[in-house]
This record gives sequence, C-alpha cells and structure tokens, in this order.
Amino acid sequence: MDPIRNPYSPNAGAPPPALVGRDALLDAFDVALRRTQAGRSQKSMLPTGLRGSGKTVLLNRFVEQARALGFAVAQIEASESETFVAALANEVRSALYELSARAKIRGAVTRALGVLKSFTLSFGLHELAVRLGVDAQAGAADSGVLDTDLTALFVAIGEAAREEQTATLVAIDELQYLSEEQLAAIIVAVHRVTQLALPLLVVGTGLPQLPALAGNAKSYAERLFDFPNIGPLAKEDAIEAIRQPARAEGVEVERAALERLYEITQGYPYFIQEWAYGVWNTAPKSPITLTDVTRAEPEVLARLDESFFRVRYDRLTPREKRYLRAMAELGPGPHRSGDIATILDVKVETLSPLRSGLIKKGMIYSPQHGDTAFTVPLFDAFMRRTVPTL
Repeated sequence: MDPIRNPYSPNAGAPPPALVGRDALLDAFDVALRRTQAGRSQKSMLPTGLRGSGKTVLLNRFVEQARALGFAVAQIEASESETFVAALANEVRSALYELSARAKIRGAVTRALGVLKSFTLSFGLHELAVRLGVDAQAGAADSGVLDTDLTALFVAIGEAAREEQTATLVAIDELQYLSEEQLAAIIVAVHRVTQLALPLLVVGTGLPQLPALAGNAKSYAERLFDFPNIGPLAKEDAIEAIRQPARAEGVEVERAALERLYEITQGYPYFIQEWAYGVWNTAPKSPITLTDVTRAEPEVLARLDESFFRVRYDRLTPREKRYLRAMAELGPGPHRSGDIATILDVKVETLSPLRSGLIKKGMIYSPQHGDTAFTVPLFDAFMRRTVPTL
C-alpha cells in the first residue's frame, strides 16, 4: 500500500496516530494542573516504565495539557552527561521570558530573572548569565550548593507565576540519569514549593528504578510524588491503536492479523508503531491479513535490530554484552543474580560492579532485591539473534 499514506509513527517520542489506554493518567494530571493553578497542594507525578512504553509521548502530552491551561513550561531531557544544570537553566530562562512577555506586574518576574542570573553565575554558566540582561539577585541562589540554590530558584519562579495569576510546569524526561545530588535537589525544591503552595509543578518520567533512586536521594520523596507504572497496553487498547489509524485511511485489518501483532509486540506502544508501519508497507491492499504480518517479519526485525536495539547494544563493553547474553539465555526475566552467575560460571559477588554499571546505563533494573530485568522489552530475543551462542 501507499507508504506516503502510512499513518503509523515509528520514531522515538513521536506522537502515535491514536493515543489509547492512557486516559486515566491524562485525567489525573489535568486535576494536578488545575489544583496547582488554584494554589492547592497536589502530589506531582513521575511515571515510570520500560523503554518503548510511551513515557516520552505521555510527557509531551502533559506539556500540551499545561500549555492549554496557560502554564509557562520548562521542558528538559536529562542525559548521562553532566549538562543537566545548564539545560535546566536555559529552559527556566525561556519559561521566565514567557511570563515576562505577558506580565502585568513585572516585579516578581524581574526578581526571578535576577535569581536565575545568580544561579547561573554560581554554577559557572557565564555565557547564559550575560544573555539574561538583568542584575544578579544578591543573596539568592548564589551559595554554590545545588539543593539550596535550586530551591531558591524554584521559589522565585513560583512567586512570579503567582503574581501573574498563572502557573509553571517543569517537565523532565529520563530522570534516572540524574545524579543523586541532582535528584535530591529537585526533590528538596519541590518540597519547599509545596510547603509554600506556589503554582509550580514538576513532572518527570524515568525507567523503573526511579522510585528507588528518588527514595535513596530523599526519604520523603514518596510523599511528594506518585510513581504510576506505564506498562504495555491492554490487548484491546493495543488492537485499537493499530486498527483506528488504518480505518482513518480507509484500510481494514483482519482480526487474525491484529491478534498476531499484539502477540509479537506484547502491547508496547513503540513496537506497535514499528510493526504496524512495516506491515502497512508490505501489504498489497486492504484488508491487511495475517499473511501480510508474516511476510513483513524479516524486514521489521532487521529494522528494529539495526536501530532501536543496536544503538543500545553498541554502547556496551564486551563483558556487559556477555552478562546480558547470559540473561537472555534465561529468557525475558526477571532473573535471580545467582542464576545469571551460574550461566556465566562465576561467583555472584564478582558480578556486582558489572550489574551496577548496566543499571547506570539504563540497560537493566532490579524489580526487587536480588532480581535483574531488562529495561528494553524483547531485548532477550535480540541478544539471542545477535549472539547465537554464549
């Protein structure tokens, strides 16, 4: 069929043609936004899930909801590099300029920009400080201690938003990449903003280890945030995510094909988009059949192996690859650390540094003490295809 009319979106973070199965979360976040706007205390939300579960798409939709209500927004993607403070400062600058452009009373916004300048100077962001064009606010956010200065900055932003009778959203993707110090600073700042009932809300997404990381950073994190799990779509939601976009283009998908696509993708939104995209391009005409799905399989797997999976595999050391191949030998998981050690024929305690490094890289996580699981769905099958023997 015509590839130009292909309605599916197999790209990281790209909005799917039909966002299904997430209504309860979107409704809950709408309540959080409106309560924040009204100056009422509200737990924020840090959704977690495996790769390909649609966390970034959900975060982007949260941002759309906030903008529709008039929020100023700072949106950041954390990374393994040490650029988080600079990225946050740049996005906060944009949010404050957004407030300034519509300000009726400029006092609090100007002060917040001054606090931001103090913050940037405190952390060596001199180029950004020069661009701010205001004087630094002496005695605010200039201690050089991240949790103290970030708290002062968030309070100043919240006060500026309150003066303008609006609110601000700080949205952070890939939170698991923050250092413990950075994550603790976010939590401390949110705690203070909550105490003052300021109209500033922080939302973020991360891999399943995020609740444990937050708890280690600050023990009261679970009282400030909800950590909803973003899992695969339920069967009928997954089927609707495939069928609805096809029907919008006048194309039907036979039930057997839908059932097989659900079985292959296990309901994970990213894989649904990849497979539906590939099957559409392979199918000669409507309706799309089970035969079309089977015919598309080699091409779709090759595409996934060379993009989604390979980009993660290539970041691994030889020892890390061997560890993950041993996990794959045991199946999808989760697996006991002792079982992995047995496959590798080593003592379990010798694997701790290797395991910690893979957790830090976001390749695996620990669902509970002593267990290890892939953060990337279907990665076990990829490992077996790529490394046929251990």
